[in-house]
Amino acid sequence: MFFFNPFWPLTSLRIASLKATSTLLLLLLIKSNLLRLKGGIIGGFVALTLISGLIVSTTLAGGATYYIFQNKKSNYDVENTDDDVINAEAISA
Repeated sequence: MFFFNPFWPLTSLRIASLKATSTLLLLLLIKSNLLRLKGGIIGGFVALTLISGLIVSTTLAGGATYYIFQNKKSNYDVENTDDDVINAEAISA
């Protein structure tokens, strides 16, 4: 036997609103997880950029320091003689 419920529009409205609410909450949860993941990826790229920049700048500074000390050492090794000096006479008009 089938009983007719006069409040069926309210019952279907309640079920539809429950479905909409659960769908909205699920979408917000997925969005939150994606934002967390995106933030983690962006943060990882920023950290990687900072660390690689630090390594590059340290390498450049170390290379420059090595180059300077090598040039100082080679300048001390060279003996200065007067043979390399070029004597030039002043031209007077």
